[in-house]
Parts: sequence; C-alpha cells; structure tokens
Amino acid sequence: MRIAHLISREMRYRPLNAVAAVAAVAVASGSLVASTMVLDVFDLQTEALLLAKEKAVADQMAAMEDEYRKITKRMGFNVLILPRDQDLGDFYADSYSEKTMPEEYADRLANARDIATIRHLLPMLQRKIEWPERRRRILLIGVRGEMPWAHRANKKAIMEPVPPGTAVVGWELHRSLGLAKDDAFMFMGKRLRVHALHPERGTIDDITLWINLREAQALLGHEGRISSMLALECMCAWADMSKVRPDIQRILPDTQVVEVAGKALARAETRNEAKRNAQALVEREREHRAALRAERETLISILVPAAIAVAALLVGLLTYLNVRERRGEIGILRALGLRTLQILGVFLGKAALLGIAGGLLGVGGALLLGPLYAGAGSIPDAARASGCAFTISVVLAAPLVTTLAAWLPSLAAAMEDPASVLREE
Repeated sequence: MRIAHLISREMRYRPLNAVAAVAAVAVASGSLVASTMVLDVFDLQTEALLLAKEKAVADQMAAMEDEYRKITKRMGFNVLILPRDQDLGDFYADSYSEKTMPEEYADRLANARDIATIRHLLPMLQRKIEWPERRRRILLIGVRGEMPWAHRANKKAIMEPVPPGTAVVGWELHRSLGLAKDDAFMFMGKRLRVHALHPERGTIDDITLWINLREAQALLGHEGRISSMLALECMCAWADMSKVRPDIQRILPDTQVVEVAGKALARAETRNEAKRNAQALVEREREHRAALRAERETLISILVPAAIAVAALLVGLLTYLNVRERRGEIGILRALGLRTLQILGVFLGKAALLGIAGGLLGVGGALLLGPLYAGAGSIPDAARASGCAFTISVVLAAPLVTTLAAWLPSLAAAMEDPASVLREE
C-alpha cells in the first residue's frame, strides 16, 4: 500500500482537520511575508519622503540665500581696502584715509581672473575739507561708480555713479542748508546740481557730499589717485577674513584689508541659522520615521512569532488528536505489515503537504493583499521583489515547521505495538 495513497485517503477522510491546519499555516506565513513587505515599503516611503523633504529644503535654502543676498546687499559694503601705509588709528579717528593709492589698483582688482571672495568694488577719494562758500566742515567723497568685473557676470550695483556736474547731499547738509533735489549751488568755485538727497543715517554720512571721482580728484589735486575701495564680501567667504584678505593682497600687496565686522557677522549668522534650521528639519523627520519603524518592528517581532507558534501548536495538536482517534486503524495497518517508517511517513507527509499548501496560500495572499496591509496604493517594485525573494524561503520553511510540530505525536503512533493496540480496541 503506497504512502501517497494513504495520505490522500487520510486528508479526504478528515477535510476539516486539514483545512484548519492549512489556514493556521497560511496566516502565519502570510503574516511573515506581509510584515517584511510592510517594512520594505516603509523604508522606500521614508527614503522618498526624505528625498522630497531634502529637495524642498534645498529649494527653500536657495530662495532664502537669494533673499539674504538681497538683504545683505541693502546693508551695504563690508570690506574696506586701504593703502598699506595708512595708520588705522588715524583712519578710525578721522573717518577717512589720508594716504592714497593709484586708481589703477581698482582696475587691476576688477580684471583679476582668480579672485572670488569679493564683488561690488567701489573706488573712492575722501577728504575732510572746508566748504568755503558755506563755511561748513564736510566729508567730501568722490566716486566713479562700481567697477565692472572683467571675467564674471556683473550684479546690479549697490551704489549708482554720481553724474559729472552733480552731487548727492547728506541729510544734515541738505536739511541745514535748505537744499532740494535739482537745486544748483557753488562748491569750491564749481557749480553743481543736487542729484539726490540722502535720508538720515545717524553717521558721518549725514555731513557727506558725494561728487564724481574725476571732479573730486581735480578739486583736491589728486589726479589718478584714490584713498580707499569698498567691496561686498562674497557668499563663499561668509565673514571669513582668512579667505578674503589673502585673496585681495595677492593681487594688491601694497594694501591692507579691513572688515566691517558687524555687517559681515550679521550676514554669516543669518545664513548659518537658516542652514541649521533647514538641516534640523530634515533630521527631525528622519528621527520621526526611524521611531515609527522601530514601533512597527517591535509590534511585528511580537505578532509574527506568536502566529508561527500558534500555527505549529495547532498542527501538533491536530496531529495528536488524529493519532488518538485512529489508534485502531494504525494497529490494523501495522498488523497488515506496514513498517514504523511507513506509518511515520503518512503523518509527517500529511503535515509537510499541509505546510506547503498553507505556505503557498499565505504568501500568495500576502503578495496580493500587501498594498492594503502596507497602507499603500501599490507595492513598489523593489519591495515586491524583496517579498518574492522572501516567499521562497517561507514556502520552504512552512513544511519544515509543520513536520517538526507533528513529529512527536507521529513518532508515538508509529512506535506503538499493534498487538497492544488491537487488544485495547
């Protein structure tokens, strides 16, 4: 009598027993595969979410950088280039440089190919002088407008040039002298027209008269000379004079570079704070997703082993009950000549078939219902591939678990003496 025939007859004789075992194995194996897919989907969703968040943060940072660039541009120049022999103590006391340097220095700096730490270069000539027609002590500043950079795109100027024959007048001067826009006045024997009026700034700028650089050089007898240059520190330096100073002095060794620290520091702090906040936002999202994954892993680590244990226990219990109910039949089969291994093969073979059927049913259901279980509209290809690969091991493991669960009751049935069984029956 063939073992396969006996297994088939056994399963047809007690179908509910077989269905219950298959269902238990299907639930356990399906839960295992689905849980793995859930974690894979969660990881892929986390990666996509973080990539989207990082892109959004990068876009936001780019917008903020542009806005900060505009804000700091409105704050004005923050790098001052002076002649090397200018005493800084005198400069701070007088608010201007008494020493001069060639105007050609500005052209040399603007034409340099390898300078990247500054932009918006403004050469000027400054002097505190007596305004003879008004008998006022003022700060005269001659400017030619910002230098065009020869090897880079030029940005919109911070300060527009003063046209020849005109002047820009500081707040205290135009307030006390009653000057208005387009008014004409005499300055050191030269007729000028008011080009613009500065608002109140609360600094020495309030007693400043800005005129064209060429006219200032002629009036002061300093043709071809300037006293200083203003520049705006580039974003690449960010208040780091260890980058700016060597960059300038490599091209202009006969100069010294001074940083207006308050403005530069404000620029760096606002940008760094924005960058820190953006990075912290992404990091908080990463930590939140990691915490959610840990919670799911903890729940799965409890439920899945419990489902496997229940399935194994149920298969073992059903096998034990089946053996108990069929002791007489087993005794007759043994009396007819079936050996111990054949009896053992019937029950273990049935358990293995139930495991295979339950495993296939469980993993098939997990792959089909995975999107609902994972909370996603569809399983991504990467997660589905991972689930399919894991299916093979689950299908192989399911009959192994059911066979082990049925081993002891099957062994007990196979080892019984047929004479004792038939005597009891």
